[in-house]
Amino acid sequence: MNILLVEDDPRLSALIRRGLEEEQLTVRVAYDGLEGQQLALAQPFDLIILDVLLPGRSGLEVLAAIRARDPDVPVLMLTALGTTTDKLQGFGSGADDYLVKPFDFAELVARVRALTRRSNPAPKGSRLTFADLVMDIPSRTVTRAGQALRLTAREFNLLEVLLRHPGRVLSRSEIAEHGWDEAFDAGSNVIDVYVSYLRKKVDHSFATKLIHTVMGAGYVLRQE
Repeated sequence: MNILLVEDDPRLSALIRRGLEEEQLTVRVAYDGLEGQQLALAQPFDLIILDVLLPGRSGLEVLAAIRARDPDVPVLMLTALGTTTDKLQGFGSGADDYLVKPFDFAELVARVRALTRRSNPAPKGSRLTFADLVMDIPSRTVTRAGQALRLTAREFNLLEVLLRHPGRVLSRSEIAEHGWDEAFDAGSNVIDVYVSYLRKKVDHSFATKLIHTVMGAGYVLRQE
């Protein structure tokens, strides 16, 4: 497994690299945003760990460049910026997970494992459909009425949860359990924000809406 770590603190980056290599992971380190962006766009990685406060170019700018090229590669933000606003900005920019410094290394490893496990292709022939919405899991593509939808890895996972339970109202806790790793805080409003992002891509350009809010209960996929 090939990981790109973009972290400007030499001591911390060395600790993370050594720890991940002990987990039998291959780690490439970039020490500023410009180098990190160049590496991320020049070669494929199974996961990118990205600080926000970086010299040369911020982590959010690097993330935007990555997402413009690759909506699927898992990106974990690892930063000292830990307010809810910071987290929502990271998720809104396309991050798949967000871990605040200082952190427990075992939790970092667990999140890395969860993100890379979730990004592995499903068995061939795995296809989910609802109305004119089609998800092909092996290729990680989604179309509606034949129109391709560009989803981030997190949005893809969220939509997959809804597609596997059409017509059923899913609580935020259920969505967190199936669409996020076990360390995700289901009590935050990040799920609501991500549903909003997903709804804009799935429903905005179509007369028939598929993703609906059930007040006080959660979300459901149905035709209305």
